[in-house]
Amino acid sequence: MVNKADKNEARLRRHRRVRGKISGTAERPRLDVFRSAKHIYAQVIDDVTGKTLVSASSMEKDFEGFGGNIEGAKAVGKKVAEKCLANGIAEVVYDRGGFVYHGRVQALAEGAREGGLKL
Repeated sequence: MVNKADKNEARLRRHRRVRGKISGTAERPRLDVFRSAKHIYAQVIDDVTGKTLVSASSMEKDFEGFGGNIEGAKAVGKKVAEKCLANGIAEVVYDRGGFVYHGRVQALAEGAREGGLKL
């Protein structure tokens, strides 16, 4: 019998490894991403105080479109950048959450850059 590797367990292992190396500060908070099959979520977190400063997702009421595709992810990236700039945050550390930097995770980062955020 072949034992199939659990993909989510591997992602969480990658996420823990990355989180050991990066953390968000008040000057440069962490932009954390989580993607599910239907939606994508982004949070800007100050790890020193343990507080979420800004968040955006495809679940918000004013979100137009579908969060399960690249266009939706790019829109969420632009929205989180807009909220960050309104709160005086110009620079963040990108935390891809153990996901591969490809597809929706990459599109969210590009949308945030287009919105004026420095990653």
